[in-house]
Parts: sequence; C-alpha cells; structure tokens
Amino acid sequence: MADKKEGDVTDYTLGNPDTLTKYKNAATISQKVLEAVTALCVAGEKIVTICEKGDKILEEEIEKVYRGKKILKGIAHPTTVSPSSFVTPFTPLTSDETDAAIELKEGEAVKIQLGAQIDGFGTIVCDTIIVRSANGNDEITGRDADLLLATHYANELLLRLMVPPGLLVTGTDEEKAKAANAKAPAQSKITSLLEKVAKSYECNLVENTTSWLFDRNEIEGKKKIILAPGEGSRGEGTPEIGEVWGVEVGVSLGSGKNKQFGNRVTLHRKTLDKYALKRPSSKKILNEVAKKFGTFPFSLRQLEDERDAKVGVVECVRQGVFRAYDVYGEKDGAPVGRLLTTIAITKNGLQKLAAPPAPDLSKIKSDKKITDEEILKILEQPLAKEAKPKSKSAKKKKKPAKKQADSKDDDDEESSDEE
Repeated sequence: MADKKEGDVTDYTLGNPDTLTKYKNAATISQKVLEAVTALCVAGEKIVTICEKGDKILEEEIEKVYRGKKILKGIAHPTTVSPSSFVTPFTPLTSDETDAAIELKEGEAVKIQLGAQIDGFGTIVCDTIIVRSANGNDEITGRDADLLLATHYANELLLRLMVPPGLLVTGTDEEKAKAANAKAPAQSKITSLLEKVAKSYECNLVENTTSWLFDRNEIEGKKKIILAPGEGSRGEGTPEIGEVWGVEVGVSLGSGKNKQFGNRVTLHRKTLDKYALKRPSSKKILNEVAKKFGTFPFSLRQLEDERDAKVGVVECVRQGVFRAYDVYGEKDGAPVGRLLTTIAITKNGLQKLAAPPAPDLSKIKSDKKITDEEILKILEQPLAKEAKPKSKSAKKKKKPAKKQADSKDDDDEESSDEE
C-alpha cells in the first residue's frame, strides 16, 4: 500500500469500508454490554451499582479490540438506568446519598442506555425492560404490555420511515425513478403516524423525543427528527444514503408531557466552545474530560474525584464548555418506554448497527392492536434489500483429469453441504 501523502484527507464517510467496520465493532460491544447490564437489573439492586458495573464491563470489552493500534476508543455513552417515570438517562453518584439509595422495583419499566466508540464512531443503544417478578414469570400483561408493544411498533415504524424514498423499490426503471422522486415524509407526518401507533395501545408519544444524525466524534449532528415537538422545538433535515443516525422513540402511559425532576444532573458532554476557566477544579475536570471522553457524554461518577467534579462542573456548564443533560420525567408520573437504535443508511437500505433485542411478542399479552391500514402496510415493508445468495456452481472450477478421483470426493462433499 502506498504511503499516505502529507495533506491527504482521511475518508471518514461510509464510503470507506473501514468506517463501517469500526461502527460494527463498536456496536457489537454496545449490544453485548447491554445484554450483560440487563441481567443485572433485578428487584432490590441499586441503580448506581448497576451503572458502575456496566461501565466496568464496557471498559473491559473496549480494551479487547484494536490492541496495539493508534486508535482512540472508549465509552460513547456511560451506563444509565432510568426508573419507571424517568424520560432521560439517569446515572446517580455514590456521593449523593438520596440518589445512590434508589433501587429497582419489581414490575417497573426500566430504560437501559449505553454505548461504545472506536476512532470516534459511536454506537449508542437503549432498551426498555420490565423488572422481573420474584416468581420468574416472563409473561407481561396489562398496561405494561401495552407500553412495550406501543414502544416496539412505534420504533419499527420510525425505522421504516427513515429509509429514503425509492431506495428499496423494485420493478421497471420508470417505476424506480418515480419512487425515487417521491418526497420523504415531513416530520409532522412522522409524528402523526407514530401517534396513531401509541394511541392504538392507549399511550402517548413522549414530547421532544429526538433522533440525531451521528458523525465522527459527534452524536448530535446538523440534522434531527423531533417527535411530538413542544413549543419552540422543530426538527430539520431528512435521512440520506451514507448517513448514520441515532433513532429514538419514547412512549408514555401518561400524557407524554415532561417536567424537570429534582435529581442531581450528573450526565454532561464537552462542547466545542472555548473559555478561560478560573477555578482550578474546573480546569482539572475539563482537561480530564477532554482526554478521557472527548466530546462524548460522560457521568461525573466516571471522573477521578467525584466530589471535586461536582464543584468544578458548575463553572464549566455556566460558561458553556460543558452541556448538562437535565433529568426529566413524565409529568403525570406514569411509566415511560424508550428505545434507541444506531443505524446506517446504505445503498442497500437501513442497517441496524446497535439495536435493542427483538422482544418475544408471544410473551407480551395485550387486548389492543393496531388497525390503521396505512401503518400496517408500512410495517410490512423491509428495511433493506434482500441479499442475493451466491451460487456455488458458478464458483466451481473444472478440475484436471488426473485428479478425477479427488474431484469425485470433493463433489460428494459439496453435494452434502448443499442438502
């Protein structure tokens, strides 16, 4: 391979196969750790303990990949475990007595969110689970079932609405061209369709749930889709081929309206703003964050000195060098479900990179269902083009006559494989 010339610009788009490989490797870690953290979510376990264990597992799995290579890698989103009515990610501190004492309750809806990044390519995933009962019964019924099904189908619908128009259309060139010229659904239309799904299960969308365009070292890009936007909020842009998105859906058994909770804000993210900080504690954590997390979200819990961090973060937020993620929850105190999937949009369709596991629908029992024909039709659509199987016969080469005996054995083996 020729040496890279000075001034050459590295291609970080999906057009570079190495980019997609790094996304996939990071996604594998995110999904593996999500499964491990899910197993930790049992009634009576403290949330702070689960978050600490989750981050440790994340670090261990990240350490295993790209060893010996000069590639920055790390946590793209710390482990967060949000109780029933919490909407936003929640990750308490051990030094905050009240929040550190919060335990999971049997039967509550819990949101688990975390992520890994390799070379700045972050994959974040969020799943909603119902904390198991002591008798080990896996069947979910009643309003819990309504919440999970509404969240699941709203997510599946949104993913299909993310596919660029005409991308998966088959038929004549004229039909393909006509489909490609169709406009992507407006964000108001997307909200309207997802609201119908939520209403089918007597639920509501959580206001201001936002899906973001991802980029290298960036999880809140120039495009965003906002579901059920509140006053003064609006999305911008439509999904296109070659993009990576964090697609999020939030559904509530209540009104879907948010209010700020009184819990300490512990989740932050470094911005690109510059400011000459004055406090030594502020300068210290800014340097630590820049080195450890770059511009990805972090918890004060992850910093070297948690108590110093609580002091230093104040100036960092006030001067705009950190963005604080306030803790919001359902205004009515009702349970909330939330899913987040990191996707890639390629010429072959939508590819789930890091996604919550598919629920076992046979164990989620509800007396409600979706009846809207338009929605049912969209849900039947694929996310990507069907992969064409490669023919083995096309690859078989004619063998020399002197190897006829060996060839017969090989042919027998191939026939056996194809059966």
